[in-house]
Amino acid sequence: GPVGLDLADVSKAHAPQLRDVPAAPGTVNEKNEKELAVADDSSRSPSDRRDSFDDGKEYPTAEEVETLRREAGPIPWVVNFIQNPLPEGSTTGADAAADGQAGALGMGQRASTGLTTFNSMWAYFMPLLGAFIADQYWGRFKTIQISIFVAILGHIVIIIAAIPQVIVHPQGAIACFSVGLIIFGMGTGGFKPNISPLIAEQYEQKHPKQYIRVLKSGERVIVDPTMTISRIYMYFYMMVNIGALTGQIGMVYAEKYIGFWLSFVLPTALYCVCPFVMWAMSKKYARRPPTGSVLPKAIKLWRLAAKGRFSANPVTTSVDPFLSPAKTTTDKRATGSRICVLMTFGRMSSRVVLDQPSRIG
Repeated sequence: GPVGLDLADVSKAHAPQLRDVPAAPGTVNEKNEKELAVADDSSRSPSDRRDSFDDGKEYPTAEEVETLRREAGPIPWVVNFIQNPLPEGSTTGADAAADGQAGALGMGQRASTGLTTFNSMWAYFMPLLGAFIADQYWGRFKTIQISIFVAILGHIVIIIAAIPQVIVHPQGAIACFSVGLIIFGMGTGGFKPNISPLIAEQYEQKHPKQYIRVLKSGERVIVDPTMTISRIYMYFYMMVNIGALTGQIGMVYAEKYIGFWLSFVLPTALYCVCPFVMWAMSKKYARRPPTGSVLPKAIKLWRLAAKGRFSANPVTTSVDPFLSPAKTTTDKRATGSRICVLMTFGRMSSRVVLDQPSRIG
């Protein structure tokens, strides 16, 4: 095109034209006219000027089209299995149209937020139980193995909720989906808290101490296990983030163009590889037997500190700081590398001797 166009001309060319603005209900929008004929629309209340599809939006009058400032609307980045309704004519939740939005159950924002919040709570609560079972009874390797199979079962139940024969029945689909989330959360609870320590144990068993290595340049350096484990975790979480990014992108495309069943099948297929990897490498994994969990001891300490100070009745609950009875005092007469710590709980006390006083504080 010609060079040196006036910026005003460019702005006019790209500015939204009045004739392209959808009219409010009760108005006439002529194709080649710049004025809108309104049938007493200015006197109507905002609740009366809503879309006939009852989407909760208020549409502008002719006067508002002329006077109100324009801004861009929100971009629908998020696809929601629970919130958005099943697209017309779809039995999988997919909507391949350029401006289409995938959806399934159509239960609204409240149901979607409620189930999502529960899933977050469940995913953070179950690792407490998974870590306790691993430390107290099964060990990390066995706990991870069993948890993987439980998680795969949860994945399968979620897939069932998204198949065409089930997804067209929202009440049955949401029940199946909820059960799948619960089972999957139980599996995740046994996997998540144990996989990271298991990774560290593989290196610690082979290289428990620092050692000296001579580089090709002749320089002598100390190989520090702590630095090595930190590097291992950096690679581990890098792969976790890469997998999360690629997985979510792939799932969004799958549910938009194929259906939600495929978006749930993809992570399940990858998850099914885990048992074979653990079976093939089972003889090479460093395993540590369970040595007991600190969770029961922590709960006992909490109960002891709260004894006589907490009640379901807020009137009888103590107004003092909740853990104020758990006071720690240090015996200044301690000598050498040993120090005495006295913890008092009301009339009861516990005497603990520590070998490293520098860690107190």
